[in-house]
Amino acid sequence: MNRRPVIIILLILAALAFIAVILTSVDKKLVRKPKAVIPVKGRIAIVIDDWGYNLNNLVIAEGIKEPITCAVLPNLKNSRLVSQRLKNLGFEIILHLPMEPKEKYHLEKNTITASMNAAEVRNILNKDLASISSAKGISNHMGSCVTEDARASALIMSEAKKRNLYFLDSYVTSKSVCPLLAERMNIRFAKRNVFLDNRDDPAYIKEQITKLKELAAKNGYAIGIGHDRRNTLLALKETIPKLVKSGYKFVFVSEVAE
Repeated sequence: MNRRPVIIILLILAALAFIAVILTSVDKKLVRKPKAVIPVKGRIAIVIDDWGYNLNNLVIAEGIKEPITCAVLPNLKNSRLVSQRLKNLGFEIILHLPMEPKEKYHLEKNTITASMNAAEVRNILNKDLASISSAKGISNHMGSCVTEDARASALIMSEAKKRNLYFLDSYVTSKSVCPLLAERMNIRFAKRNVFLDNRDDPAYIKEQITKLKELAAKNGYAIGIGHDRRNTLLALKETIPKLVKSGYKFVFVSEVAE
């Protein structure tokens, strides 16, 4: 009897068994396990107002890697440059439109007042949007007098809607008519929930960010407004990665405007 075929078959089977053992003994460390998916606890939209006065805090902004919405004041020396630099960093740009307040503050050039007619409002908006050409929306800089006035607010929202821009109400007065107007006019709209830096103090700012986080967890999302200040941006740079790690998602205002 020729045993050669049987021996060959046995050798092949032995080789296959050896290979199987080798494959199953591969170090488990080399096998990539899928990352655990952290449920989103809430969405947070951060808005930084008053860009354009200077370029001082751009270097801090460069260290923030999550979405931020930047509200740039129009027609200032640095308006065009800062909006382009911020856009290049991947941030969303909106026009921070100067509007008349009830208080006697220093007003920016071409501040929209409650008494202006449609032509005057349109002319100012055209100039301001030319200054901030990459704007995706409009927010009010000050403006308690205007946002309490239905006629003046409707003029601004009408022009924003024509340009397919959303309107963010900084909500500087509890008597703002903007939420109701936006619903009637069917314009994409959002409203500020928390001011982050009414006090220029790092501990206070972090407390406000915590309030914002809690609102986002409760309501699904929340919008916080801070300003182009060193302490504000440093606090955000420090806390945002921690919030992301714990399950919060940072978004642009355009992602929550309805």
